[in-house]
Amino acid sequence: MIAVIDIDSPEQHAAMIEKLNLPFPLLSDPDRSGAITTYDLVDEEDRRNLAIPATVVIDADGNEVWRRVSRDYADRPVEDEALDVVRSFGLDSAAAQDVEPGKPEPGPRAMPFQEMRSYFRGAKFAARAMGNRFPEAFDDSRVFSDQMDRYMEDTTTMYRIKRDQA
Repeated sequence: MIAVIDIDSPEQHAAMIEKLNLPFPLLSDPDRSGAITTYDLVDEEDRRNLAIPATVVIDADGNEVWRRVSRDYADRPVEDEALDVVRSFGLDSAAAQDVEPGKPEPGPRAMPFQEMRSYFRGAKFAARAMGNRFPEAFDDSRVFSDQMDRYMEDTTTMYRIKRDQA
């Protein structure tokens, strides 16, 4: 089973699930005392109380078998990397549980779905400009730019799914 854990409220998660048509649950750990602390992902320096971004693979017995800790919010593993790890361990799929996400209530700075492609496009070109301006950041800017391309493609796919469901 795939799940996301962060500090957002269940209502914010419900809004995100609805907006992005996510096929997996988003779980709340608002004070970071549950999974975030358990997996040593507390960022003591973050004034917003956020967790350290990471991808953790847990086997059916609850044992951690792989982790990728990101440098910051923009440093995310390609989804295929984590899925390849899961496949390499031969882990059985867990049956998805039906979760009632509750009443959607977007956070105060939630981006409307229709603005996401423009945002990703702007982030891509800003990263490219910074990479061209600062040679030491060139490789990182390309990785981030590629990530923004994937996000734009995914957003287009989600738009089509939402349109076809309407």
